[in-house]
Amino acid sequence: MSAISKHLLPDNAVIDAHGIMSIGGCSLVDLAKQFGTPVFVYDEDHLRARCHEAVKAFGPNRVIYATKAFFCTAMAKLAYDEGLMLDVATGGELFVALNAGVPGSSCVMHGNNKSMDELRMAINADVHHIVVDNFDELDRLDALHAEGLPVPRVQLRITPGVSVHTHEYIATGQNDSKFGFNLGNGDAHKAAERARSSKSVNFVGVHCHIGSNVFAVENFAHAAKIMVDLANELEVEQLTFGGGLGVAYVESEHASTITEWSTHLMSAAEQLRKPTQVFVEPGRAIVAAAAVTVYEVGTVKPIPGVRTYVAVDGGMSDNPRPVMYGSGYELFMPANANADRTESIRLVGKHCESGDILISETLAPAGLRVGDLVATPVTGAYGHSMGSNYNKITRPPVVFARNGKARLVVRRETYDDLVRLDVSE
Repeated sequence: MSAISKHLLPDNAVIDAHGIMSIGGCSLVDLAKQFGTPVFVYDEDHLRARCHEAVKAFGPNRVIYATKAFFCTAMAKLAYDEGLMLDVATGGELFVALNAGVPGSSCVMHGNNKSMDELRMAINADVHHIVVDNFDELDRLDALHAEGLPVPRVQLRITPGVSVHTHEYIATGQNDSKFGFNLGNGDAHKAAERARSSKSVNFVGVHCHIGSNVFAVENFAHAAKIMVDLANELEVEQLTFGGGLGVAYVESEHASTITEWSTHLMSAAEQLRKPTQVFVEPGRAIVAAAAVTVYEVGTVKPIPGVRTYVAVDGGMSDNPRPVMYGSGYELFMPANANADRTESIRLVGKHCESGDILISETLAPAGLRVGDLVATPVTGAYGHSMGSNYNKITRPPVVFARNGKARLVVRRETYDDLVRLDVSE
């Protein structure tokens, strides 16, 4: 196999005459020396470009960044500065947004099991709206209203009965889902009747989200038509189509752009009978391809007639997606990024699990050795945000690269961090 395909790399990835890859004008080899490995390296201009594309495609104040994909103070500020609102699903995510200086009015509160404290926090922050997921949540909002809290604007999350081709753990629009009010069994209409007659909420719209990493745009078009019909029937003033647009992770995959995705959704929205604010919630499509993760090889273990294992200094603690979803990735060498990949290997991490596999089968440049740097692209979504301290591994730093300068936006954890919350007797 030839060198890593450009469509998997950040926008501003460049390979110089010596084969060294830089991102945002910063050499990955130099960044590994400066910040250590593993390290997440984000192309900051790539992030900004995807935000700009989304706002251009859907309009100002209509794009809500799904923070679960990747979130930290710097990302909160960047998305807000680029004109996006923030979709938060917990009190912790809301806290990070507010701590970053994002006003509550630019946040949307999600979650299928919001606590009283989280709902209270969202109402006190005057979030743009709360996406109500179930009848128990309406009960909680009744109780908070009885406490004297202001009446929040709410959308109802609807499960439209649309099944999509993605991993079952990230499919959310089918009837058998923990999320939302089921449209097919009548719960959606019951919830709408209750919300409309309630003094505890201001019912402003409906919402759906059919799943994550969905490639088939016809799935989005199908769900959008169902939701437009429901919005027309209920005569609501807001409609959120959710997110979930897939991205390419391996050579053989190609995904629609945000602009292409928007044409299908906005075409469906043309059938709305009254002026309706239309929102979307992209996450992965904004951040996934913006980053690569750089590792150092620690062990090369050839087993004749079986396979060659290459172990790096990270693993399932910085990228759990392969373990959770069987997700595929590619590999390249930052110091020799143009090299042909001819040797079959299994890339594994350093955790005490046989399942700690980053790439089950991939091709790498021949002759990988201990101390070499390797990198996996398209790790900007659900790596840092789903990271863990399994085996008490310290979580990697996050670096934003732009115009030849790198800035640390999340520092590497230290051993002291690992015991900071422990309570001694």
